[in-house]
Parts: sequence; C-alpha cells; structure tokens
Amino acid sequence: MQKLSSLVFAAALFAISPAMAQQITLQIRIKDHRFEPAELKGPAGQPITLRIINADPSPEEFESKDLRVEHLIGPHGERSFTLRPLKPGRYQFFGEFHEETAKGFLVIE
Repeated sequence: MQKLSSLVFAAALFAISPAMAQQITLQIRIKDHRFEPAELKGPAGQPITLRIINADPSPEEFESKDLRVEHLIGPHGERSFTLRPLKPGRYQFFGEFHEETAKGFLVIE
C-alpha cells in the first residue's frame, strides 16, 4: 500500500511541476516618474506575474486600459499581481499620476 501511495504522490508531483516551471515573472521599476524598462516582453498564452517597484518618494498608479488593470504603488513600495494569459500584441500601460513621463508597453509574443 505504501508503494502505491508513493507512486500516486510522484505522479501528482510530476503533473504539477510543468505548470510551476512555466511561471513567468516580469519586473519593472518606477524611477523619476518613468518606467524602467519602458518595454517588457512576455510569452503568449501564459499567466504573467508583474512586479512593480516604486523607487520614487511619491505614489504612482499603474494603469492599463489594454490590460484592464489599475494598481496603486505607494512611495518606495512594491506591488505584484498576475495577468491573465494574453494573446500576442502590444499592450500599453502608464502611470496615472505622471502620464506625461510614465509610459510603457508589454509586448506579448
């Protein structure tokens, strides 16, 4: 019976591992009211975790109508969230508090 339990556990672990290996995290930083880098690239058809680090002493609101997200990042703070699997394309984002300088794109290939 213990052998069967070990086989079931190994099979479950093998089934989970490929999904975990495909976890994609992209990082962007806000500095001087600009996104660094201003363009990120990610794979199509997979969830993407976006980690935003605000290096500025003022808050910024990460917003994207294309991605349908809006998140406030406090001064010297950070925020992570996961985007749904996306189709290939170019998705614009911006900092709502500094739209004239805080602009960028997520390119899905």
